[in-house]
Amino acid sequence: MISSIALHEFRRMMLSPLAWVILALIQFLTALQFLNTVEDFMLNQPHLVGMANPPGVSDWIVAPLFADVAFMLLMVIPVISMRSLSAERRDKTLSLLMSSPVSMTEIVLGKYTGILLFLAIMVGMVSLMPLSLMFGTTLDTGKLIPGSLGLFLMLSAFAAASLFISSLTQSPAVAAVASFFLLFALWLMFWINSGGELVKETVEYISLLHHFVPLLKGSINSADVTYFILFALTFLILTIRRLDAQRLQD
Repeated sequence: MISSIALHEFRRMMLSPLAWVILALIQFLTALQFLNTVEDFMLNQPHLVGMANPPGVSDWIVAPLFADVAFMLLMVIPVISMRSLSAERRDKTLSLLMSSPVSMTEIVLGKYTGILLFLAIMVGMVSLMPLSLMFGTTLDTGKLIPGSLGLFLMLSAFAAASLFISSLTQSPAVAAVASFFLLFALWLMFWINSGGELVKETVEYISLLHHFVPLLKGSINSADVTYFILFALTFLILTIRRLDAQRLQD
């Protein structure tokens, strides 16, 4: 049943003009950033030759590109996810789905998986740009693969949090705005320097960026991967509990 809901959610997203506009816009902006970074790398080549350990193509181009894409999608994913539950509640279709012999867990996981399928396509399309560098230079796939994995995990965390916010309201616009502010706050936590050392370390550890940066550098740490998985699971469980409570009220 999860697969059926996931395919239905994915199909619904791909039939929406908004999804294609988002894909085109992200590809266009990413391509501009990619070409600018490549040009900057070429201009700085003479200076890099004299350095002891100069940054390679992956460090100069791939990691910053994935970081920029993650920030762009921080603003986009709330728009993608806002219709998953809030729009269905507004259109009264969520009540029909909840009255069917399907558990809340299957509904939430199905919708989340559908969003992940869409995000996987987006990450794959973005990764094609760095891969094109293999035709003209030596690309460190040992950094490209962890970077792609990190980007997908980051977007998965964004989607889980946005899905939870979408379950709280029947207004897609409110869900999108609230999701953006939540994700932006989690992003900014990485830069907080106020408070004591313990507070700073705790806040930094909670930040999504704290676990994303090592993956961009090519380091796949089980603690970072586990963090993203637990982050997504936490918001998915909260979403399931929220919908279960609503089903009991209805």
